[in-house]
Amino acid sequence: REYQEKAPLIYSTITPNAVANSRAQADFGAASAAIEELMAGLALRARERGVTRLVVAGGETSGAVVEALSLGAMAVGPDVAPGVPLLSAGGVGFALKSGNFGDEDFFEKALRMMEENA
Repeated sequence: REYQEKAPLIYSTITPNAVANSRAQADFGAASAAIEELMAGLALRARERGVTRLVVAGGETSGAVVEALSLGAMAVGPDVAPGVPLLSAGGVGFALKSGNFGDEDFFEKALRMMEENA
C-alpha cells in the first residue's frame, strides 16, 4: 500500500536457458503453477486495496490473474503494442502481455495509457 501510487512491480523470472533446462525436470510444472497462483492472489489483494491498474506479463500468469478476479466480459481499448490492447472491467484497467509483445518501455506505456483512458 505504501508504494501504490508509484506503480510497484512484482515479478519472477529465470533466463531462457534456465527455462529450457528446467522443463525437463518433474517439478517445473508445479513451480510454474505456484507462481501463477501467487500472482493471482496478489492481484486479488491489490484490487481489495483499491488498485485500479494492472499490467500482467506471461500468458499463463495473465490467465490465472483474470480467472482469480472473476470479472467476466472486458471492454477492449486501444493497443499498447500490436496484439496487446488495454482492457477494463469492474473498475480495473488491464494490459495482459504474453510472449515477446511490446517494446522495452511496454510497462510504463501501458500504465500511462490506462491513466489517460480512465
